[in-house]
Amino acid sequence: MSGRAQLMWDDAVTGYDFGSSHPMDPVRLALTMGLVRAYGLDSAVDVVAAKPAGDSTLRLVHREDYVAAVRAASADPRAADQNYGLGTMDDPAFAGMHEASALIAGQSVAAAEAVWRGATAHAVNFAGGLHHAMPGGASGFCIYNDPALAIARLLELGAERVAYVDVDVHHGDGVQAAFWEDPRVLTVSLHEHPRTLFPQTGWPEETGAGAGEGAAVNVALPAGTGDAGWLRAFHAVVPELMADFRPQVLVTQHGADTHFEDPLAHLAVSLDAQRSVMESCHELAHEYVEGGRWVALGGGGYAVVDVVPRSWTHLVGVAAHAPVDPESVIPASWRDEVYARTRQLGPARMTDGRTPSWQSWEGGYDPADRLDQAVLATRRAAFPLRGLLA
Repeated sequence: MSGRAQLMWDDAVTGYDFGSSHPMDPVRLALTMGLVRAYGLDSAVDVVAAKPAGDSTLRLVHREDYVAAVRAASADPRAADQNYGLGTMDDPAFAGMHEASALIAGQSVAAAEAVWRGATAHAVNFAGGLHHAMPGGASGFCIYNDPALAIARLLELGAERVAYVDVDVHHGDGVQAAFWEDPRVLTVSLHEHPRTLFPQTGWPEETGAGAGEGAAVNVALPAGTGDAGWLRAFHAVVPELMADFRPQVLVTQHGADTHFEDPLAHLAVSLDAQRSVMESCHELAHEYVEGGRWVALGGGGYAVVDVVPRSWTHLVGVAAHAPVDPESVIPASWRDEVYARTRQLGPARMTDGRTPSWQSWEGGYDPADRLDQAVLATRRAAFPLRGLLA
């Protein structure tokens, strides 16, 4: 297996553009790649531009009529069919939508293929992580569900156990739905509670169905959860599940919208805690996955200058075994790029100045604490279905 990580990148992914008034500004992708280059991380990884996902690949998850509808809206945005979630406020139709969406999906699928076949142990597609798209419709800024497509491709290649861990502030509903009855895929999502945030799913009682009962795990975090609670919840749930499931591939989604500056959600997590979870996912891959097979994806994140580029540059550094020093001063060349593109001033360092810490679940819990109540609800709903103690 190659000792170098792969970074999936094609400048054309910035064509995934819902328009100037939409919060999902593709400048976040361009600025992330610019920061990766400013730190020289592009020389620590193999930068790979994969082909767009073809129709046969898209149909691993998405219905043929939906793909046809995306193609039609892509050719003529005025013809977008809102019955498929296209041409809506969340998912406006734009020229070239199919091509840009298929390209992002193709990067995630190629990342999965590379780690499965041993070309690399780790692969990153920070343009991916579009986890809300459903088999028959767009949802939540997501046209094609690249995490689900990557997992479906792994199953097609012969994988029997794939773990998906999603730490975006929004529930990973589309990925969960795609594998709701499939015991080969363990989906774990930590997200803001559905009472206070889209898509209003991801309750702890959502645990899968049929043969897949117990294969979905959801941690619904109270609004306002900060570093200590977020990290406590992650470590109270994810490592034990990985130790039990022993996945052949770990796929993780690292939406940066848990951050306290994100304008669309209500958690209060720092960049430093996000980096800590990235490091933990990396460690879990090496500890519990044969060959350390790890596919790391981006996701949401709407503080497009201050947060997203720094968060995902840390992700690339962690996957490349070349972590970026949080205290490092960000190169002036990148801050100049930020100003040229956005007329905003970029952040000066790769840290929010926090030192993340948490209390281990093994030390006991407080039944009156809202965070502990959330963790306990998850463990009680899902763990016994897997033969684990709540």
